Amino acid sequence: MHLFYTPDLQHQVHILSEEESKHCTRVLRLSEGNNIFLTDGKGLFCEAVIKNANPKACMIEIIKRTKEYGKLEFSLSIAIAPTKNIERFEWFLEKVTEIGIDKVIPLICRYSERKEIKPDRLEKVIVSAMKQSQKAYLPELSPIQLFKDFICKPFSGDKFIAHCINGEKPLLGNLVKQGVNILILIGPEGDFSAEEVEIAISQGFIPVSLGNSRLRTETAGVVACHTVNLINHKG
Repeated sequence: MHLFYTPDLQHQVHILSEEESKHCTRVLRLSEGNNIFLTDGKGLFCEAVIKNANPKACMIEIIKRTKEYGKLEFSLSIAIAPTKNIERFEWFLEKVTEIGIDKVIPLICRYSERKEIKPDRLEKVIVSAMKQSQKAYLPELSPIQLFKDFICKPFSGDKFIAHCINGEKPLLGNLVKQGVNILILIGPEGDFSAEEVEIAISQGFIPVSLGNSRLRTETAGVVACHTVNLINHKG
């Protein structure tokens, strides 16, 4: 199945962007009469047929529309400090998009080693992962923001903070409830500061463990994402 991302799918006949047209005709070597699939990243999933395989403006006709394709009964948001090595953060974005996530919020924490990101590049990583995993919902990448500014924002659902500071913490998997919206905080390579953990707790976040191993930031984010999805997909 060849899936293409097209934010605007209002009309029956549609022209793919130049980038998607080139990928369709020159990379995949598809031509007139071939069927393809499209998504607007907002839940609409379409089957279409190629009418004109122009590498700069490929014309397609939609033959079937499915709304809310693969829609889940819960939402998952992860607020995470981008890694110093941006490729590791890109890997995180790719994997959580494949597994299933609604929103990623890059955070600047006390011990953050990276305080800037390039959203355009990261958006391309997310789009590519969405297409590869054949999903119809494009995760939202929020602007990077300070921990102290984000932590006070309202959220309707369960809130958790995963950290490595000593102390008894329940496993995330034991607290996740099916069908409940979830927000998880993941700290930088140097972890959250004790003060940040205290502030999070005062704002209603529950401290949790992701297991016995000390995980890298990007690995912790993927484990958290997988845990929430696994619980929600049980029988």
